Amino acid sequence: MRFIALLTLSACSFCLQGAEQNPARWEKEIAAFEAVDRTNPPPRNAVLFVGSSSVRYWTNLASDFPELKVINRGFGGSHVADSTYFADRIIFPYQPSKIVLYAGDNDIGRGRSPEQVFEDFRTLVEKVHAKLPETKIYYLAIKPSPLRWYLSPQSQDANQRIRRYARFHSNVEFIDVWSPLIKDGSPNPELYESDRLHINRKGYELWIPIVRKALEN
Repeated sequence: MRFIALLTLSACSFCLQGAEQNPARWEKEIAAFEAVDRTNPPPRNAVLFVGSSSVRYWTNLASDFPELKVINRGFGGSHVADSTYFADRIIFPYQPSKIVLYAGDNDIGRGRSPEQVFEDFRTLVEKVHAKLPETKIYYLAIKPSPLRWYLSPQSQDANQRIRRYARFHSNVEFIDVWSPLIKDGSPNPELYESDRLHINRKGYELWIPIVRKALEN
């Protein structure tokens, strides 16, 4: 009886994980982006920021990069594969000149391996460049955080795989936003919100010049 209960619990856990990874869970958020686009069409050839909540919560993008036309399409706790899945709706319609992606943090947090994160990123790059070969893709490194510091080896592994890939592929660049958040060998707590996961305004202020310098290339 106990064996059956354990099997049932395991199956339920697997189903829950599958539900969490199903891109369709973001349909409401994607539809909201489309509604905004219909009433206020964004510019073409802009710099598109896409990915998870580190993009979503970057609410000062326009004022942080006043010299650029920027679009923010960050959604929830999304994974790399979610941006690939919705590319036809939140990437290609804008015909962006550059794409800045932050994703992979939640992937690692949900148990995906560094190899899987890298393969998901490569799939996204190949999909985007099949339609937009001149669009440069910038990958913001998975950031460290106090909450997920125990996962830092996996995060750094994924970062290094993507960094190596970018080194040998044109129109792909890796941006190190990990290093400025570290102090004395661990995440600087002054740069994070109370949830110990998301960076606060001080954290974004450290990212701005690093991202700006990369986008100038």
